[in-house]
Order: sequence, then C-alpha cells, then structure tokens
Amino acid sequence: MSDWNSVTIIHKRLPKGTTAKSKQVVNAAQRTGVAVHTQLKYGAATNKHPVTPLNTAKLDHETEELKHEKLPLDIGKLIQQGRNGLGMTQKDLSAKICEKPKIVNEYENGKAIPNQQILAKIEKVIGIKLRGKNKGQPLTPPFKKK
Repeated sequence: MSDWNSVTIIHKRLPKGTTAKSKQVVNAAQRTGVAVHTQLKYGAATNKHPVTPLNTAKLDHETEELKHEKLPLDIGKLIQQGRNGLGMTQKDLSAKICEKPKIVNEYENGKAIPNQQILAKIEKVIGIKLRGKNKGQPLTPPFKKK
C-alpha cells in the first residue's frame, strides 16, 4: 500500500506559483526522490531593471584614481578679466547667459566641469575666445554669407 502512495506522489504534479516554493512542498518532493532545483534570482520580484552606464568598460580598465576633468584656472582668469573689462558682476554675467551665479563663480575659480555650451555663451557675452588655439584673443564675428 505504501508503494502505491509513493508512486502517486511521484507522478503527481507539483503545485505552481507561491506554493511550489514553500518548504513543505520542497521537503515532500525531496523525500519522494523528485529532482528539486532551487534558484535564487537577482532582483526577483522587483520592478527595477539594472542599467550599466556606457563607460563601464572604460572605468574597468582605468587604473588611476578617477576624477572629473576640471576647467583650467587660466580660462577662469580670462572669464574674470573679460567680465571686469565690461564692468559686469558675476550676477550680471549669469543673467546674460541664463545660468545661476554659482555656475559663473565655479567657472572663474576653476572648479567647474567644462560644458561647451556654457563656454560658448560666456564667449559671446564677454567677446573673448575661451576654447581652441587662440585663447584670450578677441572673438571674431562669424562671416556672413553673400
């Protein structure tokens, strides 16, 4: 009689869903000799999808201490000289380029991470080149097409 019960348990399907994961069901399956495979999934039952940044490989191969590139202090001095030459304060310059005064302060102190769009705005307002070979030279107006 016990042989017949064990046979019916072996052929019986295990329940699906949360009950198949309970300790009672797993223990019963192990006692009957059914192969039990358990797997812990990373991030299971969460709605998060892990996203790796694009520069992960670059960071993996990097051996030095990682730091963001800062704006050189000489460019900050050029911004300050150009602004003072026009009689503007940092607040005035920030209003003209539509940025916060803190941004202008960081650029002048060399603490800012360079943003080409902000540098272009500052160049237009103070009229001095801040990028390229001719840093510190007057900004030439673009040529008009005929």
